[in-house]
Amino acid sequence: MSAADDGAHVVHALRQFAGSARFAQALALVTVGFAFSTHALRALIGWPGLIAVLAGLVALCGISLVARWRAVEWYGILPISILVFVGWCVASVLWSGPTGNAPAVTAVRVTYLVAFAFLGVYVALMRDTIQIVRAFGDVMRVLLGVSLTLEVLSGILLDVPIAFLGIQGDIARLGPIQGIFGSRNMLGFVALIALLTFVVEWRTRIVSRARTWGSLALALVCIALAGSPATWVALGVSVLAVAALYGLRRAEPVTRWRWQVALLVAVLVVLVAGWILRVRIIELLDARGEFDVRLDVWRELSRYLNLNPLQGWGWVGAWRDAPPYTWIELATGRPHASALSAWIDVYFQVGVIGAVSFIALVGVALVRAWLLASTRRSVVYVWPALMLVVITVTSFAESFALIEGGWLLLVVCAVKAARDMSWRDALAAGRAPATTTF
Repeated sequence: MSAADDGAHVVHALRQFAGSARFAQALALVTVGFAFSTHALRALIGWPGLIAVLAGLVALCGISLVARWRAVEWYGILPISILVFVGWCVASVLWSGPTGNAPAVTAVRVTYLVAFAFLGVYVALMRDTIQIVRAFGDVMRVLLGVSLTLEVLSGILLDVPIAFLGIQGDIARLGPIQGIFGSRNMLGFVALIALLTFVVEWRTRIVSRARTWGSLALALVCIALAGSPATWVALGVSVLAVAALYGLRRAEPVTRWRWQVALLVAVLVVLVAGWILRVRIIELLDARGEFDVRLDVWRELSRYLNLNPLQGWGWVGAWRDAPPYTWIELATGRPHASALSAWIDVYFQVGVIGAVSFIALVGVALVRAWLLASTRRSVVYVWPALMLVVITVTSFAESFALIEGGWLLLVVCAVKAARDMSWRDALAAGRAPATTTF
């Protein structure tokens, strides 16, 4: 056999490997794990190492995508809302110099946003929804298990903080704990999406009963020990969403739209009531301290929003150690990595147009996913809807949806919802099966 034949054989073997389903499965698993463990990776290998891992993952996903090119249905690959939002963030490089971040910084941060968006698109294209649920479930079991183990090691066995990970060792006092995620709110967010993922796994019977109950217990313990008021609110809303979907999926198709309208009216009434009773709700959740912190940040942000209301200060994602973010930190007396609200953060960074496009991205994805979850027979369609409910609610108190794992999760759900239901399908949703289960 000639050298040319050997080379051709090697290229063919590599192409077969890169295009295999096993390789796509492994990449999806590693991608999800990477996206939700960035805090720990930064602490271990620093920003250069994290960027190297990200670049390697993007390259591998690109190779896999090319190798499986013919297996991908390219029609309607991306919802327009994602393209508009990311496109506006990219455009913010043009005006970031005189009004906020240096253009080079904005370009780097936008590239970081686009990289995670690409990873999210890859996962959504290469894996079915039930495979994505399985990947998220496996990753969350590991990350929450590692977090709880390190908290026990720090707070009970050694009784010393693990400073480089931000673990304070407060588990002996029943929290709050942070795990490997850097903050109790991020741990609560991850534990909540893990809990809902484990519930969907249980209903689809893709894991054993023992693993299911162990996973549910792990997620609930992490939520309880995190002690995050935002997570408790999101959990309450998620329980109501599960109950609503259970009822809608059992309703007759001819009457389901009436129940959808009634549910929409009920949600609006609850939102109005929640706004009127917001002070009492904050007191019941014992969240006065956290709310005051957010109020201080939002008050300072409002002073700078008026300077660039239309286009914002330029995309940055997680806040950097430079004006105007350092000015806000000086005024509030503490460091901040975000505006503590994704909606306000987007408005501050990319202005009114960026905020409207982000609201459209989340809103359209949620409506599509909700209609799919309430009309399709398979329980697995419930997962994207519940994930988007958590993202929507959590975004009022945190900016997780704009960076790394939260952003990847949003992209995955938005792409899946868009590929399974166009607007014409949504308007004709009555074609769903008459009997469904949950």
